[in-house]
Amino acid sequence: MTTDFTIKIIGLFLGVVARSLIPWLRKLRNGEVKGFDKRYLYSGIATFILGVIITLVIFPQFKGEAGGQGGASGTGIVPGFENYFRLFCLAFGFGFGWNAIVLEAGKWGNWFLEGEE
Repeated sequence: MTTDFTIKIIGLFLGVVARSLIPWLRKLRNGEVKGFDKRYLYSGIATFILGVIITLVIFPQFKGEAGGQGGASGTGIVPGFENYFRLFCLAFGFGFGWNAIVLEAGKWGNWFLEGEE
């Protein structure tokens, strides 16, 4: 497993977790919920699985290439922290945004179901 792949998956996972936990923590603080609703877990798992599939299709275009301060010049410097940090931020934002889309689609789906009753 390469460092690039690991960073992509960890970033995606943490983005999904953050997007799932932030609304729950807000609701918990406001007293709107008493426990953890399993819907957050299910949407997080579904989002992560879909995100991994899409990440494997899209993210090969974005790699933490060796560069910057002599990485490609043969000086022995490994790919820069900045490149990996950018890759992590991109994957985190992708997971966060993808989970937001899945959650919003679920709300719209419930809205359509409620209209049929």
